This record gives sequence, C-alpha cells and structure tokens, in this order.
Amino acid sequence: MKHTHIILLVITYTAILFLGCDTVESSKSAEVQGERLVKESEIFDGGPGRDGIPALVNPDFEQVKKIDYLTNEDLVIIVKAGNTVKIYPHPILDWHEIINDGIGNLKFAITYCPLTGSGISWNRIIEGETTTFGVSGLLYNTNLIPYDRKTESNWSQMRLQSINGKLISTFAKTYPIVETSWQTAKISFPEALVVTTNTGFSRNYDRYPYGDYKRNDNSLLFPVNHTDNRLNAKERVLGVFSNSETKAYRIFDFSGGKTVVDTIGSKSFLIYGNTEKNIITAFDISDLPNNNFTKSSLPLPFIIQSGDGNNYDLFGISLTSGKPNLKPAKSFIAYWFAWAAFYPNTDLYTE
Repeated sequence: MKHTHIILLVITYTAILFLGCDTVESSKSAEVQGERLVKESEIFDGGPGRDGIPALVNPDFEQVKKIDYLTNEDLVIIVKAGNTVKIYPHPILDWHEIINDGIGNLKFAITYCPLTGSGISWNRIIEGETTTFGVSGLLYNTNLIPYDRKTESNWSQMRLQSINGKLISTFAKTYPIVETSWQTAKISFPEALVVTTNTGFSRNYDRYPYGDYKRNDNSLLFPVNHTDNRLNAKERVLGVFSNSETKAYRIFDFSGGKTVVDTIGSKSFLIYGNTEKNIITAFDISDLPNNNFTKSSLPLPFIIQSGDGNNYDLFGISLTSGKPNLKPAKSFIAYWFAWAAFYPNTDLYTE
C-alpha cells in the first residue's frame, strides 16, 4: 500500500505541473546519466521533463509603485548590490522556479523550489563563462534539481552541490538574499525594481499552482530521506551553516523584533528576526570585537543597532559611511521538513 500511495502522489504532482506548462514543450526528457552523488532510487521525475517548467532569463522589471499584482502577504526574495535592489516575487517563482538575472557584474540565478519553500541565489559564472540555469524536471528530497546550460550538470538546490555531470561534487557559490513579505519589502526599498508578470508565458500569477500544499502538513508529494517531528512540516525556518554544522531558527521565536547572538560550532552568529514583519536573517560576527547588538530604533530597512550606535539594514549594510558592514551568514529559508531531510543532524534554536 505504501508504494501505491507514493505512485498516486507522483501522478498528482505531474498533473499539477502539466497544468502549469500549457505553452512549453520539454526540450529533453528528464534524466540522470553517469556517476551521481545520491542514489538513483532517491531521484524522482516530476513529469514535465527538462525545461518543462520554463526558467526566466533577464525578466521584465517595474518600480515598486507600479506593481499591482501582489498582496501584502505574498513572499518575495530581495537582492541588493551597490545601490540597486531587485525583488523576485514568489508568485512568479512558483511557476518558473528559476530566474536568471544580474546586477552589473554580479550574475546570479534565483533558484526557488515551491515544494520545499527554499529560495537561494547562485552564481551563474561557470568555468569562467556566464551561463544560465534551467529546471531539470527532477527532484531529490522533493527539492528542485537545476541544471546549468554550460556543462549540463545537475545540481541539488538545497544541498548546494552538483550531484551529477561534469561538475559533480562542485559546490554552488551563493549570494546573500532576504526573503520577506511584499509589505516589508516595499516599505524597506520603495525604489526597488520588481519582476513583472510580463514574462512571455501564459500563466495565472494570481493563483498558487499547488492547491493547499503550503497549508497542509500531511501533503508531501514525494518521499524524503529523513523525517523530524520537532516542528510542523511546512513551518518556514532559517537554516544557518557553520562549516559542517547547521542550526535552524523559527521565525515565530522573534515576536516584536529582536536580536540573538548564538554559537554554531566554532563561530558566533547574530540572528535578527521579526515575526510580524516576516523577517529573519543571520550574520557571521565571529571576527567582531564585541557582540553588543540590539534591535534598531530606526524604521525599515534598518533592523540592527550596535553598541556604538551604528545601524545596519536588512543586508547588514552600515548606515554610517566608513563603518564596516556585517557579514551575511551562509543561510537560507526553507520548510522545516526539507531542512531536516537535507541536514538531519541539525540543531534547532530554542529560547
């Protein structure tokens, strides 16, 4: 009966994906050939094939004030480089999963998996050339497997590593992002550029394509290697890396907005969260002389104040010229079930 249940889940997921792929033909069947870092039995074919879910390249943008398709509660991913801020909304990423873009010389792909709630920004310069990432149509631990068009290697998004192909075992280089609500994003960065619905594809961006998946803790469309019941499966957590150790932080533990200094392995980290504003982010402060940080008294985008009165924004950028910025930690937000599946030995922060 268990195998029958899994097959039904796969059929359901495939039907959902094909519903979202009405104008795209798969360029190639989803497949993994040759050596791989994970067992073949743990890789699932989602159905639409390679590029059946179309990644975006150099999308269309508009200013915040011209965006009318988002609700205040919609989640978005923010990237900041220099004075430029770009916003990549989940309602676009739910349908496309990867957006290949850049700011100046910074070339990145926003990779997002709707099934694991994980958004990460990857460097897309591979072997000295700027390339793009596409959606392979494959899943590992129910998580997106992108492929790069330079070498056609397959990558595990949450593992942050190529698991098959020419670049097997290579780790992805990531860039800092902030994931928060549209309400918080537009207040924090009113001059930002936002991806529009003018994608070139016929999609209903007002509709979430996976039904009640986000709200239903019992709804996992594919098996995972490890289950951890310490939290509800679909609770969003911030996972932080410290060399080979990891720790997860609940957004719900930061009601009212507060800072926490914590140790993971041999490193010290500053975690800022605000439950009501849907913010949680982390900074590596191992090299700083003191850990005296509090919640900033300034309005968004400033969130942290140091003991000497300096304020820092959501990306750890110092308000005061000449003051060093905070160093973003290697981290990303994901559903708890997925974080625990990929990092089964993870610690969980408790107040």
